[in-house]
Amino acid sequence: MDVKPDEFLDCTGLLCPIPVVKTRRAIKGMEIGQILEMIATDPGVVPDMEAWERQTRHEIVSTEEVETEKWRFLIKKTH
Repeated sequence: MDVKPDEFLDCTGLLCPIPVVKTRRAIKGMEIGQILEMIATDPGVVPDMEAWERQTRHEIVSTEEVETEKWRFLIKKTH
């Protein structure tokens, strides 16, 4: 999937729940349909972001481990 993010958020080195909090703030400032790329290194971020997706109904377009314990999320603002 070739998706070009509209915004980038680096949460490297931040522990949960900070990546989720920063993601929520970043998404609020975006337009519906835009994509946020978020990078995080806390292993707890994957289940936390899955829970956040269920709660907010924004769409995690992709999740990938780009390096050992470094994840990249593409998140679409849906409303």
